[in-house]
Amino acid sequence: MRGLRLLRASAALLGCLGVLLLFGGTPAFAHTALKDATPAPGAKVGPGTSVIALTFARLKAGTTPKLTLTGSDGTAVHVGQPVVADGSVICAAVTPLRTGVTTLTYTVTAADGDTQTNAFQFQVADGAQTPADPSACQGLSLSAPDRGGSDAILGLGRTTALSVFAAAAVVIVGGAVLASRMLRGARPTGRRRATW
Repeated sequence: MRGLRLLRASAALLGCLGVLLLFGGTPAFAHTALKDATPAPGAKVGPGTSVIALTFARLKAGTTPKLTLTGSDGTAVHVGQPVVADGSVICAAVTPLRTGVTTLTYTVTAADGDTQTNAFQFQVADGAQTPADPSACQGLSLSAPDRGGSDAILGLGRTTALSVFAAAAVVIVGGAVLASRMLRGARPTGRRRATW
């Protein structure tokens, strides 16, 4: 009887190991990894770098990746609207980079629809070689980096800022009208009550 129990336990253990090997050893194809980048993670580039490119296995068609750059002093580096070339290469124009360590953060959607966000750093140094624009990005019409110019008011989009100002004006005028009516109602009428 004891031998039968040991045999059952051994068979159950072997069955569990077999299931783990069968399903646990299958690589996850759901995610796309960064295959190449210009500038590459940890690279040293010159301040004249004007285009960045990220290469992935495959990206979901019709999605727009998001790229942000942060300089060593913590200020944002302006990036143009990213363009996807060949279904796997993201290209974007950037304003001239300042010296120091720059952080590039990207959000992409893999072919299976999974959204991923990651970041890496590279160094911008005087005297370093400026990388050539990647071949996949050459010939593309890349939009100039948005510097948040005349369309922005106090850091908000023009339409949003105007809506906020209009709502504030309505609140201020309405408050003034209500306050004046309340003050009129609180004034004495001039009649005195007779006291007996």
